[in-house]
Amino acid sequence: MLSPGVQLGNRYRLDERIASGGMGDVWRGTDQVLGRTVAVKSLLPALLDEPGFAERFRGEARTMATINHPGVVDVYDFGSDQQIAFLVMEYVEGDALSSTLSRVGRLTPARTMALLAQAADALHAAHEKGIVHRDVKPGNLLVRPNGTLVLTDFGIARSDLVGQLTAAGSVLGTASYISPEQATGAVATPASDVYALGVVAYQCLAGRRPFEGDNPLEIAMKHVRETPRPLPADIPPPVKAIVERALAKDPAARWPSAAALASVARQTKLALSQQARGGGQPHPISGVPASPAAPAARAQVPPAARPQPRPPVGAARPPVAPRPTAMLPPTPQPRPPVAPRAAVAVPPPGQQNPLGYARPPAAPARPLPAPRRSGVGLWLTAIVLAVLVVLCSGVISYNYRKNASAGAGALAPVSVTSGAVRARGGDDLVRASYRRGVRLQLAGGETTTSEGRETR
Repeated sequence: MLSPGVQLGNRYRLDERIASGGMGDVWRGTDQVLGRTVAVKSLLPALLDEPGFAERFRGEARTMATINHPGVVDVYDFGSDQQIAFLVMEYVEGDALSSTLSRVGRLTPARTMALLAQAADALHAAHEKGIVHRDVKPGNLLVRPNGTLVLTDFGIARSDLVGQLTAAGSVLGTASYISPEQATGAVATPASDVYALGVVAYQCLAGRRPFEGDNPLEIAMKHVRETPRPLPADIPPPVKAIVERALAKDPAARWPSAAALASVARQTKLALSQQARGGGQPHPISGVPASPAAPAARAQVPPAARPQPRPPVGAARPPVAPRPTAMLPPTPQPRPPVAPRAAVAVPPPGQQNPLGYARPPAAPARPLPAPRRSGVGLWLTAIVLAVLVVLCSGVISYNYRKNASAGAGALAPVSVTSGAVRARGGDDLVRASYRRGVRLQLAGGETTTSEGRETR
């Protein structure tokens, strides 16, 4: 009997039982060599007594380990210890889809299509490796906190002994999602997984399984003979068509592959998301009341009733009589009905109509108010002008005084008269009188000297 703390393969310690199924229990454990959290699935001892089961289990575990897809749980190891076979897989942080449905009841069509596309992609990756899951149900679909889905707990080497187990909960869960061909004893194929995934989508949309019963056999026979109850009326028709085709009794009438189911589910999810975003946007308002007969009335309009060309500028326009709504041809931009009124001048084609039907005449342009002058600017201008006046006055005064002083000196020439000069080398010893004059000239700033003998 397994319990928390038990070690398997001298490496994997079991910490907590997180799920139970028809083939065994699933534990959260610890890889003591690598120090990481893993999921350990232990198989029931009764399964190991079946001849060849352990070999088939080991072979398909090796095949599953080759699947490299983000939507498929990774397989790390396989082993046996004390007559207990176990499979070590990736531990996925998240809630099982079954827990979410138990808590909220139903999912929206867009969310259902998103999960359906992810699960179908994961199944297609397994089908390409030749592996059929054989046990697709909400309990084996784990949803991470970021919304991505992981497919876990493949029904590896499912044995006929599993159907004879008395664990009512595990067998009932499998019978609720079993395909008609599996219920009749045929071999499970990829189409069987598509059917089971359709049952999961039905439960997400309706909040209930398509078939209920008192025992697994009754439920399995309903999958073979009866038609599922209709989905709720609020489910969009494209979503209903996808689920109904996946639940077809004939495998050939279902989606040809899991990849095809994933593609159409993803496109439908995108369309629903765009429709939800567009629902909050305002729609253009039509001036002509909507009429169911409007599309058919276009072919019945006689030529005389078609719109006539506009009259030239200045011509009087005849009053327009109201026409029946059903006879109005739909136009790309409908205008409101025109009541009879006085003639309106219409400009020639190619020019915009200043008095069009869709907009009132524009009001005359108002004159722009005169710019207001700031009081601070006036004060600054006055101060600057005053300073300039003072400076100019000082400069003018200074120049005037300088010129006046210079002019006064030029009016009185300076004359210097010297005494008698004795002639050199002369034999005339009589004193002679000479006069030397010095004159200042203002123009060139030079000094001139003149000498002469004084005569009597």
